[in-house]
Amino acid sequence: MARKTTETPARAAKKTAAKPAAAKPAKSRKAVVDTAAKPALLSGGNPQIAKGYGDAPVQAYIAAMPGWKSETGRRLDALIERTVPGVRKAVKWNSPLYGVEDHVWFLGVHVFANYIKIAFFRGASLRPVPPGKSKQKDVRYLDIREGDFDEAQFAAWVKQASQLPGEKM
Repeated sequence: MARKTTETPARAAKKTAAKPAAAKPAKSRKAVVDTAAKPALLSGGNPQIAKGYGDAPVQAYIAAMPGWKSETGRRLDALIERTVPGVRKAVKWNSPLYGVEDHVWFLGVHVFANYIKIAFFRGASLRPVPPGKSKQKDVRYLDIREGDFDEAQFAAWVKQASQLPGEKM
């Protein structure tokens, strides 16, 4: 049998009492401003950047890279631009992508806690083959750690990769 309760005037007043309105909206506004000023870092320190095409989202990603990785990211980006004039850029899946055609990519960048991982989507065809193997037969990786970056070899791989068929994504 259901028990019937009667609501007292005090209980009704508690239910309808207004909560402080300023506390919650102020917190929401602050969170929006903080997110716009400094992107969240995902697992391993990878910046969370909205999907976008062109230089601006890539530069936002690079600026948000933590510590030494941001300066290395600027060097990588400048080297890719010098090696492949007119290179196309985008950020998808929280990773900058580089290509020679729209929506066709030859290289991707991803940040981890202790290194930057470069994915050459047709890396098995590069000479010499980049050292990092993948579960995908064509993909090869290069892990760049602080103070360990061979710019000449990287530029040679970028030039070769840009001349191969890219990965449509």
